Amino acid sequence: MSIGTFSRPIAELPGLAALLGEPVAPLRSANEALQQPGLKLAGWGFRPSTRGPRALAAKHGLPFIGLEDGFLRSYGTGRDHPALSVVVDPEGIYYAATQPSALETLLASQANVLTGVGATYARARQRIVSEGLSKYNLAPDLEPGSFLRDGPRILIVDQTAGDASVEHGLASAASFTAMLAAARREHPDSTIYIKTHPEVSRGVKRGYLSDVLEDERTVLLRQHASPASVLRHMDRVYVVTSHMGFEALLHGIPVTCFGMPWYAGWGCTDDRITCHRRTRARSVDELFAAAYLHYTRYLNPETHERGTIFDVIDWLSHQRRMHQRCAGRTIAIGYRRWKAENVKAFLGHPNRPVLFVRHAEAAAKLTPLPNDRLVVWGATPNEAVASLAQKSGATLMRMEDGFIRSVGLGSDFVPPHSLVIDKQGLYFDARKPSDLEQILNTHAFTDDDRQRATFVRELIVSNSLTKYNIEPTAQPSWQRSGRRVVLVPGQVEDDASIKFGCTGIRDNLSLLKAARQACPDAFVVYKPHPDVMVRNRTGRVHRIDALRYADAIETDVSIVNCIDAADEIHTMTSLSGFDALLRGKHVVVYGSPFYAGWGLTEDRQIVARRDRRLTLDDLVAGAMLHYATYWDWTLNGFTTAEGAIRQIISTRERLIAENRLASVRKTYLQRQLHKLRLWAKAGFLVTR
Repeated sequence: MSIGTFSRPIAELPGLAALLGEPVAPLRSANEALQQPGLKLAGWGFRPSTRGPRALAAKHGLPFIGLEDGFLRSYGTGRDHPALSVVVDPEGIYYAATQPSALETLLASQANVLTGVGATYARARQRIVSEGLSKYNLAPDLEPGSFLRDGPRILIVDQTAGDASVEHGLASAASFTAMLAAARREHPDSTIYIKTHPEVSRGVKRGYLSDVLEDERTVLLRQHASPASVLRHMDRVYVVTSHMGFEALLHGIPVTCFGMPWYAGWGCTDDRITCHRRTRARSVDELFAAAYLHYTRYLNPETHERGTIFDVIDWLSHQRRMHQRCAGRTIAIGYRRWKAENVKAFLGHPNRPVLFVRHAEAAAKLTPLPNDRLVVWGATPNEAVASLAQKSGATLMRMEDGFIRSVGLGSDFVPPHSLVIDKQGLYFDARKPSDLEQILNTHAFTDDDRQRATFVRELIVSNSLTKYNIEPTAQPSWQRSGRRVVLVPGQVEDDASIKFGCTGIRDNLSLLKAARQACPDAFVVYKPHPDVMVRNRTGRVHRIDALRYADAIETDVSIVNCIDAADEIHTMTSLSGFDALLRGKHVVVYGSPFYAGWGLTEDRQIVARRDRRLTLDDLVAGAMLHYATYWDWTLNGFTTAEGAIRQIISTRERLIAENRLASVRKTYLQRQLHKLRLWAKAGFLVTR
């Protein structure tokens, strides 16, 4: 059995099939729908676009399910953020009091809605209230100065004109006029605060109370503000059908309803109209459990499979924490347009977009303030940028790719799933401390840290992952003749990790020579770097020179498979040394990469600042859980290491199944054409 919809956007909603437990397919015609036995039709609420499908379902006896956003939907609005929760209703939809819905039927029944959820409802309710979560969660808290007037405060919640919940909630425009008049009449000594809908504040839509003027008793809250930050200051709330009324109940605030929202009619609200079907008394806890736990389905944002309310609460809380890292502006300096397009998500905020400028002079014209961030790519900002940071007091931050990046190379313009942003230095610059080095030197790693690190490490190893994940997975065919295998991964020789992390050996040929001298009887395998092989970067070693020290040159097998087949790895600063540690291999290091100096590697170069002995899971926790930042390009939000790794696995598996993994690599001409497309797309981001 499957679900069909005449709306392609619905069919393409991320995670919808997982939420519904059945595949969802777009339909092109009624005949196509009627030709599929057991098909169920789906549409979005009571939108006008569902009239035809509902009529078709009624005429031919097909099941129809109404879909709608859940009450904990997403961090941002639907334009940019897919829904993390949906309601699935075969009877109606929760906001339509004109007919029963599955939610109303449940509440009107004799069912004990708290059975089976134990303390879950109380814990979920507490977290939603204490963390200030709502349907959408990107709005900032309202400044306390908005409530300077003394005395009782009454909140009037406006809605957008034409809101379906008003029409289907037994209300009209007149309901808003009556609500305002009643609030003023019933609370003559109170200040009336009218909260404008965010879309009205942005000028996208009009509200029912948009023309109300402020006076000595009336304050219009036009700012985009989180509902919780407003509700905390209110003594009573008046609504027509807004869901904010139920959020007020969760905060313990009395609510008066001039329409019939889903939570009215059950004895928890002061209702100015009635619904004859709603005769049973329910508590706020019962309303919450029925709506949020029984009626709503949740997507696990990390796995993109069916999840729980706590998965979404954790995700939304994580977004808010990540976006609160910077109170001011983010000014990114010197980014090429294609790179700006790939990193802006990690730096920006829907309310505070990143300002991209070409150079320090352009940044200076923006007059950076102490709470702003100046962000550059790489470890060494130029003198003008460093001087601007010092003079302005703005925080200078450096950015680089993370350790498990993507399926594809950055030089081929594949967007990263992970980046690191460092206010001290960068992990590969051993000349000075970095945020990562500080974490590894000082952080008190917990049992949870180590358990997560173990899981991450096992996930990486069992799926043969590394930084880019594009090489074929064939096994090496070396004729080693029983000798110990020493793997020497080549590097890009002008890489900053060599420039800033090596004091002796600094090129691939010298590394090969040193490995052979250290292991004269070993079977030495040299693996050139992928970027060097396609001549994107420098570091080529001629075959005849390499074979003076190596027994084999491996160009076909992935670095992970080479590591698996090796006994020992010799490297300058390559991330493959870290990959080898994850796989339990002995690693000899000739430079000072981030993973050296902690007692896990054989070090030929010492960093005196690193004086702590770590376990492998401590190292993984520090680097991958606490230092790197991860992004989910499907859900458009920050994720965890576990979530990003799962997405990389899924992407690679899909590309392999479609026989398209090799197409991730681009030719020179393809790279230039891609630059032109990104130039056109991202050009508007750059402040000249």
